[in-house]
Amino acid sequence: MPFPTSEEITALARPVVEAHGHPIEGVKLHRAGKKSLVAVMVDADSDTLEAISTELSALFDAAEAAGECNFGPGYTLEVSTPGVDTPLSAPRHWRRNRHRLVSVALEGEGEPTIGRIGALAEDGSAVILVRGKGKSVGLEALRLDQEITAVVQIEFAQPPEEQTALTGLTFEEATQWQEEHK
Repeated sequence: MPFPTSEEITALARPVVEAHGHPIEGVKLHRAGKKSLVAVMVDADSDTLEAISTELSALFDAAEAAGECNFGPGYTLEVSTPGVDTPLSAPRHWRRNRHRLVSVALEGEGEPTIGRIGALAEDGSAVILVRGKGKSVGLEALRLDQEITAVVQIEFAQPPEEQTALTGLTFEEATQWQEEHK
């Protein structure tokens, strides 16, 4: 039996990961010599990742012992969250990164803009983006049905208070604030 594909690993791992209430964000395989790497990215916290990792390890070992897959001479399992440089592509990504700085590029609109992620609409169709500083701070409701490339920016300084106060508003409160401050 050949080394499993990422699709086969995803199909094998999905029931375990989803039983914990989380989606699989991706699977990467690196076949290398005596030990191959099986990396499973899951949108979950560290305690849940540990439990998922333990269960997947047992599952993969059992599947290999049953002849359902073959990892070769050995493998290392890595269960982690997607990296900070992974583009935000689903509403849950925006929700998880609330209050963080993000670079947003809309298809066909030139240079990316920088803003801070606020509340996500209840239906996941839009997110509040806080832009500017001081007296020039403003809000925008960014529709998520557009072609968007968005990546979280790494920050070393504390975010400005006026921005975090606005990212703490609910979607409805932020929309009302936007109307009042036009």
